[in-house]
Amino acid sequence: MSAKIGIIDYQMGNLRSVQKAFEKGGYEAEIFSEPGRFAEFEKIVLPGVGAFRDAIGELKNRDLVSPIRDWVAADKPFLGICLGLQLLFDRSFEDGEYEGLGIIEGEVVKFEIAPELKVPHMGWNTVTRSAQFQEFNAIRDNAHFYFVHSYYVQPAYVEDIALTSNYGLEFCAAVSRGNLLATQFHPEKSQQDGLSLLKQFAEKETVSIG
Repeated sequence: MSAKIGIIDYQMGNLRSVQKAFEKGGYEAEIFSEPGRFAEFEKIVLPGVGAFRDAIGELKNRDLVSPIRDWVAADKPFLGICLGLQLLFDRSFEDGEYEGLGIIEGEVVKFEIAPELKVPHMGWNTVTRSAQFQEFNAIRDNAHFYFVHSYYVQPAYVEDIALTSNYGLEFCAAVSRGNLLATQFHPEKSQQDGLSLLKQFAEKETVSIG
């Protein structure tokens, strides 16, 4: 029997599509927004689409910052998606400078690439697993995932980088630390490769790399 999965609702994105992707695999996934409900779940997903400033503001207004930090600090299974990855970092430079959750050391910066490459980076791209990220085998080398983003994360420590991709430059496509996994791409929009990732997150007891 798979774990009960909670999807955090803070009015920033594609909640239903994430829920439907889990349900397609036969997994129980519930959208919730109340900070006191974290204990009801065994695994937590933080999705997100939109502006960093608005997103961190909504998390603060809804008293969700401390429960998220406490969950990750307790090393419970956690999946961040797109903006849900970027929010984990110390700060973002999207339209200003804004403080993030401070869970992963590093920054969120804008693509500065050749003018013939359009920003946002939108569409399918391959990913490569880092040497230390081998246990989460649902992600095969050169798997294709769907990206939509103008900013990307720069972790302070290379050990946190799980996956890389390339769009005019090599960038971090996912981070992993203990039972935390967070992706810049959208697994819920990435067909079989994405569904395989969600399946392993739902079924695996841990997502750790060590």
